[in-house]
Amino acid sequence: MEDCHGRTINYLRLSVTDLCNLRCRYCMPAQGVYKKSHKDILKLEEIELLAQEFVALGIDKIRITGGEPLVRKGILTLIEKVASIDGLKDFSMTTNGTLLKKFAKDLKAAGLKRLNVSLDTLNDEKYSYITRGGSLKHVLEGIEEAQKAGLNPIKMNVVVIKNFNEDEIDNFINLTRYINMDIRFIELMSIGEAARWSNNRFLSNTKILDKRKELIKMAKEDPASPADYYKLPDGIGRIGLISPISCKFCQSCNRIRLTADGRLKHCLHSDDEINLKELLPNRKLVREVISNSILQKPFSHHLEEGKYIIRNMVQIGG
Repeated sequence: MEDCHGRTINYLRLSVTDLCNLRCRYCMPAQGVYKKSHKDILKLEEIELLAQEFVALGIDKIRITGGEPLVRKGILTLIEKVASIDGLKDFSMTTNGTLLKKFAKDLKAAGLKRLNVSLDTLNDEKYSYITRGGSLKHVLEGIEEAQKAGLNPIKMNVVVIKNFNEDEIDNFINLTRYINMDIRFIELMSIGEAARWSNNRFLSNTKILDKRKELIKMAKEDPASPADYYKLPDGIGRIGLISPISCKFCQSCNRIRLTADGRLKHCLHSDDEINLKELLPNRKLVREVISNSILQKPFSHHLEEGKYIIRNMVQIGG
């Protein structure tokens, strides 16, 4: 598929639930989000059907997201079904890692190829604070189990937050000296009800580069990747910078999103959505709507102008 700006769209972020076992402060309000009824969420069979239609149209890369995908009942069955779709080349998941110790081996056996794990601090107390009660120990054990299971490469996503984890940036960077892993720093985005919490905590990724002149920039393997990669002179892992605010990468965006309630989103930072759930089970109509709607994908977001969307991140999919 190609949009009206000449960008090839081949990457789907597929959310399977808006539920999560954590309450991260930049992702959702303390009380959580309004729980939708079962009938308003895509059934596993509907997710599989829609995934098939997207791949038939040219999507060859799918990332399972949430909420926390591993809290979705039947997730292993869904992973197996999606992994078997002919034409799918890259199949991954973003998770908070807390349930990986239990699921890692089965995820690999079901056909998942690799993982992104969200982890914003290496300090127990700070982790409990930012997640409102989560256990860092569970995440570290989960990452270890995922590595043993062969869900590689694992990418660690670190949201950079002023006055919270900026003092840990060097600790994360130094991990790449000894661990063959991508540590990716992501700028904090103001999204949904948590936007007010995020407003005064933004820290530009340019600060990381300004203070760490020893980092060596690497050639970009994938032009559509949102990350610019660097490495330490003696490192075996990579450091990635994802900078949606200070250095927009919209011109190379190749992704679309499907929310857990069946809404197609062309841009994370737009409230425009197309309800695909209500078009089921007319597969021909679904395919036509997806194909035609790609032309509506905007060229750019406007976060730098202080605009933010209504939906919480957990309701969209990471």
